[in-house]
This record gives sequence, C-alpha cells and structure tokens, in this order.
Amino acid sequence: MHTDNHAAHFRAALDSERQSAALYRGLAAGATGERRQIFLELAAVEERHAAHWAQKLTALGERVPEPGSPGMRTRLLSWLAHRFSVDAVLPMVERAEHADAGSYDADPHAAPGMAADERSHARVLTRLREESPAAAAEGARGIARRERWHRSDRSGALRAAVFGVNDGLVSNTSLVMGFAGSGAAATTIVFAGVAGLLAGAFSMAAGEYISMRSQREAYEREIALEADELRDDPEAEAEELALIHRAKGLDAEEAERVAMTIMKDHDTALETMAREELGLDPEELGSPWSAAASSLIAFALGAVVVIVPFLFGSGAPALIAAIMLAGAALFTVGATLGLLNGRALLRSGARQLLIGGLAALVVFAIGHAIGTGAV
Repeated sequence: MHTDNHAAHFRAALDSERQSAALYRGLAAGATGERRQIFLELAAVEERHAAHWAQKLTALGERVPEPGSPGMRTRLLSWLAHRFSVDAVLPMVERAEHADAGSYDADPHAAPGMAADERSHARVLTRLREESPAAAAEGARGIARRERWHRSDRSGALRAAVFGVNDGLVSNTSLVMGFAGSGAAATTIVFAGVAGLLAGAFSMAAGEYISMRSQREAYEREIALEADELRDDPEAEAEELALIHRAKGLDAEEAERVAMTIMKDHDTALETMAREELGLDPEELGSPWSAAASSLIAFALGAVVVIVPFLFGSGAPALIAAIMLAGAALFTVGATLGLLNGRALLRSGARQLLIGGLAALVVFAIGHAIGTGAV
C-alpha cells in the first residue's frame, strides 16, 4: 500500500510537469525573440523535473506512462497565446505558478533544487508580465498620476497615518454621538470618548505589532531560505539570476555576465536575490514597534477630535461644536486620501464626510432611542 501511494504521487507529479512543459512550449509558439527563448528554457526545466519523477517510478518497478496529449487548459491557453498574444494569458499562468510555487517545499521525494526552480518560474513570469508592452504603458500612465507621491511617500507612512487617523475619527465620533444622542452628561461623554480612544488606539497598536512582527519573520525566513540556496547550489542560483535579468530585457550573454559578477560576492548576491526574486529590501523589513507606535498615535489623533468640545462645554453648544469639528476633520481626511490616490479633492472629501456622517447619525439615533426608552 505504501508503494502504491508513492507510485500515485509520482505519476501525478510526472503528469503535472509534462503539462507545464507543454504549456511553456505552447506559450513559446506564440512569442518571439528573447521571450520565446525564455519559455523554451522554462519548458526544458519542467521536462527535467518530469524525468526525475519518471526515474522514481522506474525505481519502484512501475511502468512509466507514455506522454499523452496536453490537457484542455494547456491547449486553451496555448491557443489563446497563439491566436491573440502571450500577454493575454500570462496573468493566468502567473497566478497558477505562484499558487504551485511551494508544492515541492516539503516533498521528500523531490530532487534538490526543484522547489527553488518552481519559485523561480513564478517570479520569472511576474517579470515577463511586468515587462510586457501593455504593462509598461499602464505603468507609465500610473507614474504620471502618482509621481508626486512616489517622491514624498515611498514608505507608505503618510498613507498609513491618514488611514489611522480616519479609523480613530470615524469610530470615536460614532461612539461619542451615540452617548450624546442618549442624553448623557458631558462628563459621561468625555469618559466614553477617552475609553474609546484608549481601547481603539491600543487595539490598533497591538494588531499592527503582531501583523508587522509576523510579516517580518516571514520575510526573514524567505531571505534565510535564499541564503541556504546560494550556499548549497550557487550554479542554479546564478542561472536563475541570469534568467530574471533576461526577463527584464537583457540578452543572454549580458544577463549571464551580470549574474556572474553579482555572484562573486555572497552578501551582494543575497541582497540582489532578495530584491529581484522576493521583492524585499533586507535593510527595510519594517519595525513592529514603529508600526505599533504610529498606529497608536494616528488613531488617537483622529479619536480626540470629537472629545475636545465636551472638555470645555456641555449640552447643545458642545454637541454642535463636536459635529462641526468632526465634519471638518472627515472632509480633510477624505480630501487627503483623494490627493494620495490622485482623485478629485472635493469629491473624495465629500464622500468621506457622507460616509462618516451617516455612521455617526445612525449611532446617534440608536443612542437617542435607547436613552428615550430608558427614561
């Protein structure tokens, strides 16, 4: 039974690799120049993987199935690539490769380097898609719309801060309006607002810390795996790096020269592979403590706005002042988000004011209904 399970696994892997090889050859038929050569080389790698699984079956004394015709998906994608363009099907192939990129990570029967090959294929396809004419044109349009914010907010800190302020503003305004609608005293409203500010700010900080810590650990693990691959199989990593540079537009000879130059220094090679393969900057993986502190402060700044009038007054004057302050803040936050996203300021500000205002109004009405019922 154990042998039967292994044989079934080997047959499935063999068929999968043959289908992948056929798909890459189908894509090559619809491509030209360097892109065609890259697809053919990817197909050759998949065929080597298939040969590995065929050898595994032979070692078990099992018959190796003859190569069959490509599956329906492979035939359809190949036809679309030939009939229209490779760019039309590349996103679908890329998503599938990314989904399967870790299929050999925990497989004890896979040959050394097969898991790295699969991850590399997914990244090469991403490079090919990003370098396609359509993607380049769209990228140029996007840069034209967002260039100011590429220069001023590369880390995304401003955007994160604005969203944090927005969360604190909307949630605490709704909370305070709910208490105000119930007819609660100013001291009760202030207490509720401060409690909402503290609870929300520390909750946001804790969540951001855990999220950033998990993300950083995952990134560090990816970089450690890349370091292991560089140590155990530098030749394969050099080939992978050359293939990535070919996908970026260099010819084969120049890509190989660049790869060999980079591989001469281990630290440079690791940093380059982290950037090119993983899309990571080893020096900027993010600080959990900084993220937590930023989230706490941003949320608190938004949440405190609606509390201020009740610190200096009560009744209708304080309520009206709170509504005006919250409304102005909502519009400002919305306009800022619109500016960051390249949208119309007035429209974005008005939309944010409408959404936040409706949320506060609903909670105010609920608080008023509860307060009236309690009386």
